[in-house]
Amino acid sequence: MPKPWRPTEPARVYRHLRAVLGDPSLRTVDARRRRSRELDADTVPYGSGREPRGLGDVVGSLAQELGWTEPLARSELFVDWPAVVGEELAKHSRPMTIDDGALVIRCDSTAWATQLRLMRATVTTTIAERHPEAGVQSIRVSGPDVPTWKRGPRTVQGRGPRDTYG
Repeated sequence: MPKPWRPTEPARVYRHLRAVLGDPSLRTVDARRRRSRELDADTVPYGSGREPRGLGDVVGSLAQELGWTEPLARSELFVDWPAVVGEELAKHSRPMTIDDGALVIRCDSTAWATQLRLMRATVTTTIAERHPEAGVQSIRVSGPDVPTWKRGPRTVQGRGPRDTYG
């Protein structure tokens, strides 16, 4: 049976030194220059992409990376509500939430809710132009939130609390 090949002591030392110190062909001056060109341009002090950027650009790119653009656009829409519908209508209506692409708006009275329903197409177009990232496709308008005896937490079987009136 032949004896298995075993590296000699000098060969093992050479391999060990090569692993520790690296390839000798990469230690020359020309090799170091070649490696520095291969490195990313971002590590070079005055390379492309290293010029200073404004704070707005930095925050904008951070918001894009973290997926904050849609929530930020929605909050901007809520803040910009008077410019979207006008000052007078904004005094009597307020956006509540955006559910599945539908903007829910609550109005002070049914008359203001009707007025806003008539302006629905114009308001939707304005929102799409000014705040496209908000993701609003439709608008739901509701009147004032008043208590009702017919449904909700005050519902009672039968005639209910009206029995005591008379």
